[in-house]
Amino acid sequence: MPKKYKKKSSKTQYRANEFVRAKEVRLIGDDGEHVGVLSREDALAKAKECGKDLVEVSPDADPPVCKLLDFDKYRYNQQKKKQKQQKKSKTEVKEIRIGLFTEEHDLGFKAKRVREFIEDHNKVLLSLHLSGREKAYGDKAKEQLQNFSEKFTDIAKVERPVKRESSARISMVISPRST
Repeated sequence: MPKKYKKKSSKTQYRANEFVRAKEVRLIGDDGEHVGVLSREDALAKAKECGKDLVEVSPDADPPVCKLLDFDKYRYNQQKKKQKQQKKSKTEVKEIRIGLFTEEHDLGFKAKRVREFIEDHNKVLLSLHLSGREKAYGDKAKEQLQNFSEKFTDIAKVERPVKRESSARISMVISPRST
């Protein structure tokens, strides 16, 4: 049995069934074929006959375009598509800090975290901080950062190469490979 749906203020909401205001509508059938221009009452009767909802998909057209479809299923699919799009666009930059003399075991833990971040489609800022006399070993620090980033060449690409930002900080950015 078709349900009544009100139009909300959001642009993504559609008028359905008795809330369609136009006197005449251009009707698209549930199989996607063009039925023709019908009066609103005839279109509603056709929707009831099919067991579907009459949904206004293009209200700006003249006459408005309405489709026969299962409105609950349609809204559910639209919501899923929107969530997928939002998830896709959410990219954060996570930072992992290592030191010049960080041991191999600790680097393993940090590498595991970097992999998790990249698998969650986040960019990773790898930074190495130098303190005191370590500042004299800038070349060794760049080499260590480069070696650490090579562990992720299978799932990540270098977005910004190794760069010395100040006398005490060297960093680079890696991002997930697009599949």
